[in-house]
Amino acid sequence: MSKQLTKAEEQLMQVLWQLKEASVKEVIEELPMPKPAYNTVSTIIRILETKEFVGHKAKGRGYVYFPLIEKAAYSNQSLHKLMDGYFEGSFKSMVSFFVKENKMDINELETILKEVNKKK
Repeated sequence: MSKQLTKAEEQLMQVLWQLKEASVKEVIEELPMPKPAYNTVSTIIRILETKEFVGHKAKGRGYVYFPLIEKAAYSNQSLHKLMDGYFEGSFKSMVSFFVKENKMDINELETILKEVNKKK
């Protein structure tokens, strides 16, 4: 998976990841004001289907949509793209940047290191 989502597409995916499955109407209900038009959301969901991020099944007279890609898998791919694009593929460089620029405290850093060590 190397496809990227636009901001609007990602916003709809966040809703679908949260709800697990939803109609266009249910997705719109979860979006902040001002609510986008039904046709706008429907079009973006069809684009997400074309990109193979979303699938659908018939329910009543309409469709229910559901994610085909897990949030964790997309997050991981996005993180690697960020790391490759801005930190020459170095996890160490990326973490150093966030520690320096975002004034991360030692407890946050310790938590991250524990998580990394669990994965080894």
